[in-house]
Amino acid sequence: MAIKIERKIVKYAVQKSEDKPAPKTEASKPAAAAAAAESSPVRPGQSAQIIRMHERLERPEVLVGSTYKIKTPISDHAMYVTINDIVLNEGTESEQRRPFEIFINSKNLDHYQWIVALTRVISAVFRKGGDVTFLVEELKAVFDPRGGYWQPGGKFMPSIIAELGYVIERHLQAIGLLRRPVLDEHQQKLVDEKRAEYEARTRQTDAFAKSDFPEGAQLCAKCSTAAVVMMDGCMTCLNCGDSKCM
Repeated sequence: MAIKIERKIVKYAVQKSEDKPAPKTEASKPAAAAAAAESSPVRPGQSAQIIRMHERLERPEVLVGSTYKIKTPISDHAMYVTINDIVLNEGTESEQRRPFEIFINSKNLDHYQWIVALTRVISAVFRKGGDVTFLVEELKAVFDPRGGYWQPGGKFMPSIIAELGYVIERHLQAIGLLRRPVLDEHQQKLVDEKRAEYEARTRQTDAFAKSDFPEGAQLCAKCSTAAVVMMDGCMTCLNCGDSKCM
């Protein structure tokens, strides 16, 4: 077969017979496989095949999980969120705990439809595999048009769906899929200094902390000063001089 050369030949080299690579034979394949096995042996307790999360993974008979309580001031009934996890590659170095399904239970039937729909969608995303942490930001960004509410402790929650996102975030942090936000040493030191400065500036001053009168003096009914002491067998105010004996 003729080969057309479209470029100008600049240099060439002659290949000798001893430079050609030796053809692989059937006998050399087991040896190569054995060498590869020796270079990367399977350790005790380690599976030869790593199982990853995918939608065709069958549900085990028993799953481990956690239940979180959501009590909002806009509802008389609490919501209980249960997230069950599946343990992949258990007993090996590739062991990983992934969320598998979510259930929400509440006595309040006003939200029954969207609760059922939301749990099915979130569970389907969990079983799909891959990075499921995006659900946290998507749920936390949902705002209630009627306004949110304040949690105990002073944290504002824009909606019930957003609080569900915070619950999933806390669970993913607990099983290691999300990192907990941690301040570095310098930031933590600055925050502690600013907090101490604010508390010292806003601390309420005790009315009896600084007094020119003896410690333990009682409050005078006439001048409203803690200056009443026992003097000569009679309760006397050292500020205005009021005394029951006079």
